[in-house]
Amino acid sequence: MKLIARAEQWPLAEVFTISRGSRTETELVTVELSDGELVGHGECMANPRYNETQEGVLATLNELDLASGLDQDCLQELLPAGAARNALDCALWDLEAKRSGMRVWEMAGLQPPGSVITAFTLSLDTPERMGALAKQHADRPLLKLKVTGEGDFERVAAVREGAPNARLIVDANEGWNADIVEPLSDQLRTLGVEMIEQPLPAEKDAVLADLVHPVPLCADESCHNSADLAQLKGRYEIVNIKLDKTGGLTEALKVKREAYNLGFRVMVGCMVATSLAMAPAHLVAQGAAYVDIDGPLLLARDRHFGLSYEGSRVEPPDTTLWG
Repeated sequence: MKLIARAEQWPLAEVFTISRGSRTETELVTVELSDGELVGHGECMANPRYNETQEGVLATLNELDLASGLDQDCLQELLPAGAARNALDCALWDLEAKRSGMRVWEMAGLQPPGSVITAFTLSLDTPERMGALAKQHADRPLLKLKVTGEGDFERVAAVREGAPNARLIVDANEGWNADIVEPLSDQLRTLGVEMIEQPLPAEKDAVLADLVHPVPLCADESCHNSADLAQLKGRYEIVNIKLDKTGGLTEALKVKREAYNLGFRVMVGCMVATSLAMAPAHLVAQGAAYVDIDGPLLLARDRHFGLSYEGSRVEPPDTTLWG
């Protein structure tokens, strides 16, 4: 097999801000995996939160020796969970689908995928600006708000006023402290917030088991792969599956199965990336309680043959793109 990994920069439609900072572009890595005749494609985004860089992901992929071949099982041992393995795992699924003449969902033993409703993310900002943006997107059924702690009630109240009929979920990206979880959760419940994503830093979230939270909590930075699930019981009710955390579609499907077995509800999320990264996530998102694969909607442009977004409804990928 021949592997080609490339660095890409994609401009965002607007400045994107979360509790850890702001950016105007997203740095991606794409993989082409070829058997000499057919080519499989994959994409990932290195996440600095997990000490990943675009350069590091490229180096990891370019140092691999694939002379003896590759399959999903050996890949799980070859690379750790993370962005590099994600791009390669998804490219391998795509290549094997082309070799077999089957769709990836058939190869994985899944039902044919249907369309899903994605959340649309509102970047962290002042209450006034978030409220104005919510008004622009008031017709979207599900809005996800980036929050940070101080001023969050005012932010959510402004969004609720701007989009009175939208369902709301919030994402703190580890930006809260333990003292505000109980009171702020109760306040946000009165505004109709359905879920709070990762309120505390992952290394400090054990305390959540002892905190009252009338709004269900979702683990994001605390949940990478199936090995993390057991310790999250009692702390969270929902887990967010992202392929850049799980290290690809193979482990993502395993996390989903085991999460259901342990009684968790499932959210399927994404990094800010193109439709090539959203395509395998769309497959995992089937039947999920919450879907957040709006990455292409946050970009200034998407790939050719990208996913079809009709408002917040996302259709399955065409084989021209992936799978």
